Amino acid sequence: MALDQSFVGRSYPPTDPYEVGREKIREFAEAVGDTNPAYADAEAAKELGHPDVIAPPTFVFAITFKAAGQVVQDPQLGLDYSRVVHGDQKFAYTRPVRAGDRLTVTSTIEAIKTLAGNDIVDIRGEVHDEAGEHVVTAWTKLVARAAQPAEEGV
Repeated sequence: MALDQSFVGRSYPPTDPYEVGREKIREFAEAVGDTNPAYADAEAAKELGHPDVIAPPTFVFAITFKAAGQVVQDPQLGLDYSRVVHGDQKFAYTRPVRAGDRLTVTSTIEAIKTLAGNDIVDIRGEVHDEAGEHVVTAWTKLVARAAQPAEEGV
């Protein structure tokens, strides 16, 4: 069954603050194979004009995807998460994420489509720091694959 179009534009409450730690940034950069010294060395980051180490651009995926869980878990929406795959991701930054940031995410459903029986949900996550300043917007596309008809004779 197609998802309800009336959910387009619905926003969910901001998440609890996520405190960005130096070690989390370093571990993430190492995991993705990015050796930029600004991700691990505070002095290197300061030479680039940052107050502390900064995070690789995709670092915020972890917190924005978790925040999108509010959408996924909304029983009124009725999205079957057992069929969901991650379809796309993009980011638009105002400034880099920094060690020490306390970030909140507000998720909004931007679009709902059904194509070939697949439900597609576009979620925008607005990330703000503790002072309420915008840091980054993340767009996540989730695809709930269509249920496959039962095989004959099964």
